[in-house]
Amino acid sequence: MRKARPISARYRLAVLSRSVAAVAGGYGVSVLLAIAVAWTLPLSREEASIVATMIALLGLPIAMMACFYARTAPRVWIGLAIAASLFAGLAFAAGWRP
Repeated sequence: MRKARPISARYRLAVLSRSVAAVAGGYGVSVLLAIAVAWTLPLSREEASIVATMIALLGLPIAMMACFYARTAPRVWIGLAIAASLFAGLAFAAGWRP
């Protein structure tokens, strides 16, 4: 039997970076998605927030899976930054102010 190669520190850091991006970045993107959708829907505040939360709950696993689908860890962070800026821009255009 052959010995298994040890896992390098670079690989471990890449997996750690993707995991942090999936949890923290995915949450951030889904929150901005919920805000953008809630502010753009022509419904009452209560109904819009419920619908936006449901949509954001669908967006969270998609963002998390995308973090492990990308080829490299920097692409993950760039993709999350682009998605977050798009949703934040949409929310600002709809009138949201933090």
